[in-house]
Amino acid sequence: MPESYVPLFTPPEGLTQPALWFVFRKAEILVVNGADKPDLPFCIELSEHGLVPQRSQYLGLYGGRHCYAADIHESLPLPAGWSALGLRDLFGLVETTLAALSGRAYQILEWDRNHQYCSRCGTATELRGDERSRTCPACKYTTYPPVTPAIMILVTHGRKLLLARKPAFPQGRYSALAGFVEPGEMLEDTVIRETREEVGVEIRNIRYFGSQPWPFPHSLMIAFTAEYAGGELRPDGVEIEEARWFEPDQLPKLPPPISISRRLIDTIAAQLIAGKA
Repeated sequence: MPESYVPLFTPPEGLTQPALWFVFRKAEILVVNGADKPDLPFCIELSEHGLVPQRSQYLGLYGGRHCYAADIHESLPLPAGWSALGLRDLFGLVETTLAALSGRAYQILEWDRNHQYCSRCGTATELRGDERSRTCPACKYTTYPPVTPAIMILVTHGRKLLLARKPAFPQGRYSALAGFVEPGEMLEDTVIRETREEVGVEIRNIRYFGSQPWPFPHSLMIAFTAEYAGGELRPDGVEIEEARWFEPDQLPKLPPPISISRRLIDTIAAQLIAGKA
């Protein structure tokens, strides 16, 4: 998350200046139509635009401005000049920092919506003011916004990159391998296991590349590189329908630039072309 964002939990009393609002209608985020690109709404209260939130969460300060996440009922009409976009569609239309904060807002609202009642005893939970959590007043069970770690691995073999297709991908698209971390599993073990399970090869020299929060639904993508160590490519036919080695200057259709998978592939491909990897 950018340095200009300061996460806070207790909302200010008597808000007098317009705040930045991340407003969702189901999985869509509401934007104000601009001449060139959409903007996120600034206002003190959503009621100024005829909107009544079902729930809201104070997020903190972004660029010195207070910011909130809120959702509205799907039946509410949108204010004039507003539109609803899929969260993925917003990425690339607003600056990267705002896109990342939009993902955070969505994840926090989803957690709040799904934990109104205690999963142990069924009592209505209460939102705490000193941290991002909901606590059951009866049994004291506390829940926090979930974060699901997932790895991404780009394997190289000499000058070639290993890319694969999932059945759900658009026609012609390939990406790096990925998978969720199992309970009690180290990240490095996940990288080895997922590569072996999905395409049947062994790897070595695992190196950390970077990470990215990914709000679909609440993942933290942790990317690695590795070198091919042996084995024959054998896609599992379930998670992966096709896997191939590609030359760095002859890559297929790739994921959009907003994703860490694209940044990973572009970076390593450029290094291979330059002879630095």
